[in-house]
Amino acid sequence: MLSDRPQLLYNYFQQLFAQVTNPPVDAIREELIMSVDTTIGPEQNLLFPTPESAHQIKLGSPILKNEELAKLRQLDGSPRSFGFKSIVLPILYKVSEGGPGLERAMDELRRKASEAIAGGHDIIILSDRGLDREHAAMPALLAVAGVHHHLIREGTRTRVGLVIESGEPREVHHYALLLGYGAGAINPYLAFESLDDMIRQGMLSEMEHAETVKNYVKAVNKGVTKVISKMGISTIQSYRGAQIFEAIGLNEEFVNKYFTWTASRVGGVGIDVIAQEVKLRHHHAFPERSVNGRQLDPGGQYQWRADGEYHLFNPQTVHKLQLACRTNNYDVFKEYSELVNEHSRQIATLRGLMEFKPADKPVPIDEVEPVEAIVKRFKTGAIL
Repeated sequence: MLSDRPQLLYNYFQQLFAQVTNPPVDAIREELIMSVDTTIGPEQNLLFPTPESAHQIKLGSPILKNEELAKLRQLDGSPRSFGFKSIVLPILYKVSEGGPGLERAMDELRRKASEAIAGGHDIIILSDRGLDREHAAMPALLAVAGVHHHLIREGTRTRVGLVIESGEPREVHHYALLLGYGAGAINPYLAFESLDDMIRQGMLSEMEHAETVKNYVKAVNKGVTKVISKMGISTIQSYRGAQIFEAIGLNEEFVNKYFTWTASRVGGVGIDVIAQEVKLRHHHAFPERSVNGRQLDPGGQYQWRADGEYHLFNPQTVHKLQLACRTNNYDVFKEYSELVNEHSRQIATLRGLMEFKPADKPVPIDEVEPVEAIVKRFKTGAIL
């Protein structure tokens, strides 16, 4: 559902978890088996290993610092580059063209990726640098997944490594999705620039650039390993391209084209709405009238804020629930229930999109199971 608060494409996906009593891997206590090392470059036939199978670039982390990305940009196929050849493909499009423009830009991006592989490039860097008032950045996840699946269908995916240079990713969930949909390495340049700005403002006065970047990358690595451990995966390389996510709120046509084989059980929006959300965010960056440049959206996506996103559990509902429990007041509990049940107007949950459909013929009461029989089948082991 489109609102005046646009969301990033990442928010349409949720990570799946293993249905077991405990997490298959304890990312902290079993750290010995966890690994964030990864490689990028062309892959050879796993069934017939040769010396060329090891001809890849090894990275200590999938999160690239700016200087590490700069080295990848310089690969030109010469002996000095050990035969690796990279190319930078922009992921920009004219924001005024909306959904059709974004779709055409995606088609063009996929065509250029195919041409790059045919031209001998084995590392493709998808970059959203260079956006301006006329050009917006494609959602980084859409660009990565779209190219990834296009090359799979073309049969050339193993001949190239995908690197994303984007100002979008900043949270662990963002990185997990990008990796899960095929990115071999990610350079979150805006996150690094934000750290530099915090240093300039004195918020990190006792730290220097190198230390803050190192700490940020370490934190992201820890977060991603915690996520992959939930599925019993211990290495980033095993997680890359696994796309163990479920889409919530995306329609079948959009998912099949760009996020192929991803489950999307409830349907939802398509590329037109995604482009509209990009336009809304782009408008905040390039408003029609000049502003002081210091006003940011209050956010509130995770923590409740009075003028932020609507939360089903907010100070009012939490107060009513606590008061009802402490005083054993059923009337107050009914007030709490009424507040929660009104969520259908706010679209805070999936069931808020649904309505009861009465049966043509009522079910005989003697065929209805009592609650005591139903709860015996409840399983709480998968609740993490």
